[in-house]
Amino acid sequence: MRILPPPLGGRPDAVIRAPRGPLLVSLEADTATRLSVIVPTYNETGNLEELLRQLTAVLEPLLAGEYEIVVVDDDSPDGTWALAMRLAERWLAVRVIRRRSEKGLSTAVIRGWQAARGEGGGVGRFSLLRRALSRGAQLLGIAVLPSVVGRVSDPMSGCFLVRRTAVASTRLSPLGYKILLEVLGRGRVRSVAEVGYVFRERLAGESKVSGRLYLDYLRHLVRLRLATLPSRFPRFAAVGLSGVAVDMAILFLLSDPRALGWGLTQSKLVAAEVAMVSNFIWNDSWTFGDLARRLGGGTERLKRFAKFNSICAMGLALSVLLLALQVDILHVNRYLANAVAIGLVTAWNFWMNKAFSWALPRWAGQAARAAPLAQRRAAVP
Repeated sequence: MRILPPPLGGRPDAVIRAPRGPLLVSLEADTATRLSVIVPTYNETGNLEELLRQLTAVLEPLLAGEYEIVVVDDDSPDGTWALAMRLAERWLAVRVIRRRSEKGLSTAVIRGWQAARGEGGGVGRFSLLRRALSRGAQLLGIAVLPSVVGRVSDPMSGCFLVRRTAVASTRLSPLGYKILLEVLGRGRVRSVAEVGYVFRERLAGESKVSGRLYLDYLRHLVRLRLATLPSRFPRFAAVGLSGVAVDMAILFLLSDPRALGWGLTQSKLVAAEVAMVSNFIWNDSWTFGDLARRLGGGTERLKRFAKFNSICAMGLALSVLLLALQVDILHVNRYLANAVAIGLVTAWNFWMNKAFSWALPRWAGQAARAAPLAQRRAAVP
C-alpha cells in the first residue's frame, strides 16, 4: 500500500470541514453554482486523477465557474484525501472533505450534499458474476419495493443527479452503498428521467463490494419498506400471524400420531392450503374489505382467491430462495436469515396482492377520484 505524504500549502478554499449532526440537507444553495458533483472515495489514489480529469473535461466547456466537484474521503490509508487536495491546485472546481470520525459511502454522499453549494449532482462492463449479483439484487428490490425500485431501470447505480429540493429537509437514514434507494424512497422525487451510460471496471484498486454490503442492502430494503408501508399492512400482518397458528394446528391434527397420523408432506400441504384459505377470508373481509365489496362476490371472489393463492405460493418459493442465498452464500445465521426472509416475503405478499388480488379496475379508480369533484359541483347553488 502506498502512503502519500500530506499536501504542502494548498488552496484554503479547497478544504471543507466535514459536516456533522443529523443527515439533513439544507434548502439553501449558492445561485452562482449550478451543479455539485459528489465523489465519495476510499483508497482510490489509482483512479481519482483520471476521474477528475474526465469530469472537468466534460463540465468545464459547459459550466465554467458554475460547478464544483466535492471529493468526500473517509481518511483513506493510501492518502486519497491528500492527492485530492493536490489535484485541487490544478482544477479550481475541486473541493475536498476528509472524514475521520464517520465512515460509509451513503453517509459520505449525504455529507457531500450538505457541503455542496449547487442545486444538484451525484456520481464498461461488469464481470458475469457481478452482473448476476446486481440483477438479482434489482429483482429482489422490485419484489419488496416495486413503487420505489421500479421507478428506474438501474436502481443499483451510484451515478445519478438529484435536485436539492428533492432531499432538502428530509431526514435520511441510508445503509450500505445504495444511496439512490434512499433518495427514491424518502425524497420528494416527482419525476425521473434516465440517460444511458457505460459502467467500466475500475482501473486500479479493489472493489469495496462484500457479503456484508449485500446484507446491508437487505436491511435497507426492509427499513424502507417499513417506512413506506400503507395503513392496511398491520392488518395484513396480523392475518398472516393468525395463518401461522392455523397452519400449526392443522399440521398437528393431521400428522401427529396421537391424532390422524398422516404423512408429514401430505399433512403440510393440506395445512398450508387451509391456512391460505383462512388468510384469504380474513383479508377479503377485513384487510381489503372496502375494496372487496366494490369488486363483488361469487365468481369475482373466486378469482381473487386464485390470485391470492398463486401469489402466496410464489412467496413461499421466494422465501426458500432468500433463505438459501443468505445462509449458503452470505453465511448469515439461519434464524436471522429466516426472520429476514419472512419479513421480505410478507411485504411481497402484501404488495402483490394489493396490486393484483384486490386491485380496482381503472375505471373504478377514476370514478372514485371524480366523485368528490361532482359532489362539490352539486353543492354550488
